Amino acid sequence: MKKFLVLVLSVCMLMSLCACGGSKSNTADYKVAMITDYGDITDQSFNQTTYEACKAFCEENKVEFTYFKPEGDSTAQRVAMVDKAVDEGYNVIVMPGYAFGGTIVETSGEYPDVKFIALDVAAGDILEAGVTAKGGSYDYNPSNWNVKDYYNSDNVYCAIYQEELCGYMAGYAAVKLGYKELGFLGGMAVPAVMRYGYGYVQGVDAAAKELGINVSLKYAYGNQFYGDADITAAMDTWYAAGTDIVFACGGGIYQSAAEAAVKVGGKVIGVDVDQSGVIDSKYGKGLTVTSAMKGLYPATYDALKDIIINGNWDNYKGKIVTLGLVSGTDPEANYVQIPMDTTQWADAFTQDNYKTLVADMFNGKIKVSNDISKEPATSNVKVEWLGNIK
Repeated sequence: MKKFLVLVLSVCMLMSLCACGGSKSNTADYKVAMITDYGDITDQSFNQTTYEACKAFCEENKVEFTYFKPEGDSTAQRVAMVDKAVDEGYNVIVMPGYAFGGTIVETSGEYPDVKFIALDVAAGDILEAGVTAKGGSYDYNPSNWNVKDYYNSDNVYCAIYQEELCGYMAGYAAVKLGYKELGFLGGMAVPAVMRYGYGYVQGVDAAAKELGINVSLKYAYGNQFYGDADITAAMDTWYAAGTDIVFACGGGIYQSAAEAAVKVGGKVIGVDVDQSGVIDSKYGKGLTVTSAMKGLYPATYDALKDIIINGNWDNYKGKIVTLGLVSGTDPEANYVQIPMDTTQWADAFTQDNYKTLVADMFNGKIKVSNDISKEPATSNVKVEWLGNIK
């Protein structure tokens, strides 16, 4: 009888433990660290949004969190921060931006027990670093290579975005809102920036075609992700020659567009996050017409929740997923969008018009090309392809 009771108690305890635990993770097992790319957590862009999402998740779920800022803009310095984070016991590392391609190549195999979450890091970013590290020559065509040959995919999750979609939305909105002389100022001609730009051109052209008008667009890259006197001078020239609005796409390069725009009553379009707050507060109220946004916050928060709370790492590891439209009825649920609250809506383009646009894109009525191997063809916009300013 005693043995039977002991057996029953043991089984009950085991069942209780299983019921309590299930597939859920113990948050005490995790420490989350974020590494900034080459900016700071106050950049009003990638770093800040990712930091805020990590911080919010960790505070709400009592998970230890910190961030590390590299001393400079190099793979070696980013790797040094990963080394430091791992040495201090952090085992989930969040890295925002394409610049982490080389970091993934160097650290994923070194730390197989660490979970790496890389935002906006594509196969091409990993291949460029990996192929070069092995003495090869990367041809910038990911389909010619097996990316998993160049990093330990078992402990890395990468999420990239369909920038061409929110670029299209911003360009379409700008023309519908009455802007006919447009500009695109990219940071560097890297794939994400090019997808933004080529989507923007397509959206501008589509809206102009619907309105039965012709518009013009100047297109250039600053060849850096920050503004300076030379780029501001170029923007001064654009606005003085009649440019109404510039989509400033790439880190802090918006500074040059904003500095030039405010002198002549011009406008700008922000990128990555809703930049109206930082741009308008610094340069002038109403300067930012809209922003082409990525859902960095939900992508970061949701991944951490599913991996740490729900224990679903197996659904993420080894994947490079593309985040875009997930709803045709709720634009704010999508991973690419323009802001509902701060876009300068007007009778010519209302929130309802935007919702119709998103529905048509989601349902496939409107198709946006993500091909950056060639410049998009246009019918109603004359594009001046100006290359690099610097």
